[in-house]
Amino acid sequence: MSVELDRLLKQYPILKDVMRKQPVLWKNPDYVVTPHYPVRGVGEDIIFSAIERFKRFRNLIKIAFPETNGTILSPISTLTHMKSELELIYQMPISGMLLLKRDDLLPVAGSIKARGGFHEVLAFAEKLAFSHGILQSIDDDYVTLLSKEARKLFQQYTISVGSTGNLGLSIGMIGSTLGFQVVVHMSADAKEWKKELLRKNGVKVVEYQSDYTIAVENARNEAANNDNTYFVDDENSSLLFAGYAAAGIEVKKQFDELGIKVDAEHPLFVYLPCGVGGGPGGVTFGLKQQFGEHVHCFFAEPLNSPCMLTGLVTKLHHKVSVEDLLLDNKTEADGLAVGRPSGFVGPIMEELLAGIYTLKDEEWLKLMYILYESQDIFLEPSALAGMKGPVLLNSTSHLQGVKAATHLVWATGGSMFPKDLRNDFLERGKLL
Repeated sequence: MSVELDRLLKQYPILKDVMRKQPVLWKNPDYVVTPHYPVRGVGEDIIFSAIERFKRFRNLIKIAFPETNGTILSPISTLTHMKSELELIYQMPISGMLLLKRDDLLPVAGSIKARGGFHEVLAFAEKLAFSHGILQSIDDDYVTLLSKEARKLFQQYTISVGSTGNLGLSIGMIGSTLGFQVVVHMSADAKEWKKELLRKNGVKVVEYQSDYTIAVENARNEAANNDNTYFVDDENSSLLFAGYAAAGIEVKKQFDELGIKVDAEHPLFVYLPCGVGGGPGGVTFGLKQQFGEHVHCFFAEPLNSPCMLTGLVTKLHHKVSVEDLLLDNKTEADGLAVGRPSGFVGPIMEELLAGIYTLKDEEWLKLMYILYESQDIFLEPSALAGMKGPVLLNSTSHLQGVKAATHLVWATGGSMFPKDLRNDFLERGKLL
């Protein structure tokens, strides 16, 4: 054991359980229930900027992807039967209602990554169009970016990204549709079907036998050596973050339409699967901006890949990895197989995040099967990470005396999952 590891274990005892691969629930001691924006220099203006950009591109998105009707929105489902199953399995009552935010149904990319990925590519396309005179004003009809002139311009540029899968899919789909050359650097844990889907859409896939961090680093280095290559930095991008954060306004509007109260007597608890941290971090940023002290967000991570937990506990963020704790970063939840957290998102979450919990792969495989049987909803493995949150939170101080909480599990992906693989996972879950 290194001197540095020995120091970390003595200073932060919870890391001993993390090293032993024991599930933990960590409550953030620095959590600011009522945050004040900007947080670590990031203001709420990025949310409204993203919302306005999506509006400007609405007609273009509607034409390019008719199934979207021009919007990047997902519904909310009520999980009455799943709630009963959770209470039965874990022998634990769950206060209030259980809801599912269906980002698995987001069109085109089928995951939460459509939010951030689409936003960043659209921002880059907009910037190029203005600099080359294709757009003159934000009041112009952005459908012109589907013209031959715009496509000729975009074809001169390459968009590069490192990904475990879903971000690469979203960047590949929107980028190739606009005419960009797209290169996705995919880590060893990325699923083959995602690689094939990208290739079918004209995207170049570079495969690695190493993990996510190496894929991102190679993508970054390649872009640095080419002036016409734009690198989407999943670890540090404020544009990706803003695209995810815009979801807060969406949820607020949906809750108003559904008549769901969020106040002192009706707190909202949100459970988000976490990889590098951009998606769940952005959503948390947006939800806290909308609901303030009445919303509490928790991240869920695999036992072998608790990178955000490790970074936040030690406050070393991207300077520490799960490998430093002698964990192998291998998990069935490919979207969460990340060894080192975002150095941009981590410091922001020091104030905004209520806590993090970890769980075994076997557990979400079991939850995958139960959700499918009880609600006829299939989610990919990583998307089930949030499902145990309501059970774990029921025994904490957050819910003491609360009789009318709302629990929102964020379903990060699954609708594009191949049926044969889906059946394999369900069979495994059934056995568990």
